[in-house]
Amino acid sequence: MTAATRRTLLIGAGGLALAGSRLAAQVQTVPVPPPAPAGSPTAYPYAVPPLSYAYDRNEPSIDTLTMQLHHDRHHAAYVSNLNAALKDYGELQKQPLPALLARLGDVPEAIRTTVRNNAGGHANHTMYWQVMGGPGGDPAGGVGTAITRDFGSFEKLKSDFNAAATRVFGSGWAFVVVDRAGKLSLVARPNQDSPLMDAGPVLFGNDVWEHAYYLKYQNRRPDYLAAWWATLNWPRIEERYEAAKAGFLTL
Repeated sequence: MTAATRRTLLIGAGGLALAGSRLAAQVQTVPVPPPAPAGSPTAYPYAVPPLSYAYDRNEPSIDTLTMQLHHDRHHAAYVSNLNAALKDYGELQKQPLPALLARLGDVPEAIRTTVRNNAGGHANHTMYWQVMGGPGGDPAGGVGTAITRDFGSFEKLKSDFNAAATRVFGSGWAFVVVDRAGKLSLVARPNQDSPLMDAGPVLFGNDVWEHAYYLKYQNRRPDYLAAWWATLNWPRIEERYEAAKAGFLTL
């Protein structure tokens, strides 16, 4: 083999390696998240995630005492009840929370209602804390574009969302859900039911159980709904939107 031939082969091999590395970089643009550790919001034994902001961050829309009671007692009760319900069911303990909710039919009937209520309550509240703690305002970026495309305008979304939440009889939630294509839609659910029960990722949602607003607003649910928009963290919601399109949004 001549020196020129050897040099050509080496250059060709180097070019193939470089092309391969570039292709791998393109394929792996979105890293696969590691499994959730035990004691996280999504893996048994489940844990209440700490707030990423102070209890008074959502004042005046949501008062400090309501935030403390809602996070530290109500959410903690859902987690405690869920962990207790699953303590003798090793196979169910292996299920991440979204899978547990999507496969409620596989949960033994003796604990199914308890799991439905408390797993749903845990998932809903974990999402709720994440999307608040911001200054509100108007959405921007991809999620802002999607809201205009799918609802007509942000003002139209707020009007439709608040109307749906007002119509919830008794306790429940209103949600904006998102599919893998990034399309948004509005749904309401009773009690602690979650769109995750239909394998539908939640972009954001509002809690209309009385414990979410009664200390400040008493029976004036529409006032609470109107004020709640000023608590939203749109950069965080944008992150959730991108994660949903990539297939990585969990709760």
